[in-house]
Amino acid sequence: MPIITPRLRLRPSRLGLSAFAPKTAVADRLSDLKDFRDNPGNLRARHYVPEGLTGPAPLVVVLHGCTQNAAVYDHGSGWSTLADRHGFILLFPEQQRANNPMLCFNWFSPDHIQRGMGEAASIRSMIDAMEATYAIDQSRIFVTGLSAGGAMASVMLATYPETFAAGSILAGVAFGCADSVGGAFDCMGGRARNDAAELAQNVRRASPNKGRWPRIQVWQGSADHTVVPSNADAIVLQWAGLHGLDPKRFQGDEVSGHRRRAWIGPKGERLIEEYVINGMAHGVPLDGAAEDALGAAGAHMLDVGVDSTARIAAFFGIAPEVKEQAERPRRRKPPTRQRAAGPEGVIDKALRAAGLIR
Repeated sequence: MPIITPRLRLRPSRLGLSAFAPKTAVADRLSDLKDFRDNPGNLRARHYVPEGLTGPAPLVVVLHGCTQNAAVYDHGSGWSTLADRHGFILLFPEQQRANNPMLCFNWFSPDHIQRGMGEAASIRSMIDAMEATYAIDQSRIFVTGLSAGGAMASVMLATYPETFAAGSILAGVAFGCADSVGGAFDCMGGRARNDAAELAQNVRRASPNKGRWPRIQVWQGSADHTVVPSNADAIVLQWAGLHGLDPKRFQGDEVSGHRRRAWIGPKGERLIEEYVINGMAHGVPLDGAAEDALGAAGAHMLDVGVDSTARIAAFFGIAPEVKEQAERPRRRKPPTRQRAAGPEGVIDKALRAAGLIR
């Protein structure tokens, strides 16, 4: 989440490696999407189509976090594996270092978070290209993302609400929370205003939408010090206002010992769903002990006994509901905040000392 450091110069190593590259190579299952016309945000487009898939098929737009790329995020979260199992198509917009040195989507920049402008317009253009190339079910287009990608998912849901049936935001922020780098840090640290009416109005002003609003799912770690838990509350407030729901009236239960809340619409549908993972730091919740486990634990991919990817797909309605196991192995201790090692760790330490990240 956003790291704009004009005075920070990153020198390539003598081996030509980036200090922020993954320490080990991952299998890249994605292909380039080359033919999309408008790209004002200068993003790269990757995608995945299961072999033998016939349409019209759902489309899930997946947005990676800072320091990641599309292949790394897919490898960790397991989205392409789930697409093979249940038959849907994936689009992975990918940030380029020329736009942001830490590969964060620029969710805090007015040039990129308005309908028809910048990165938001590029992602919408990619969706148009996918619809032109593949048999996409236009009623089943979804978006999800982590951290800066989660914040950019908020942007897409606000600026193009008619496009998406639902979205899932992991460790992200409410739309309109910031319009500058300084404001972004205030937002992530929970220092932004969270007036319910104003939050909803931010979204209403972002598009000419007069129809239905997308359903929303929120994921948050209780020990996340990068994007603090009050941001999840703000997202819930924002979309409760849009859906005409009372934020204080919800159904609550637990999933593997973690809190889940749901706000139900007049037809009995879950319009908003929120998971708060006890003791989890900043990242994607995984369940390495589950049958047919998805993804792989690593940086910002945290094995906490809950499979967020499968549950997101179930919330979207493109995969079966995840069943709780009657007996589970002893759960691992929830990970604390990770500190990177090697060159990444040195830069991480320097950025924290300078107050550029927390």
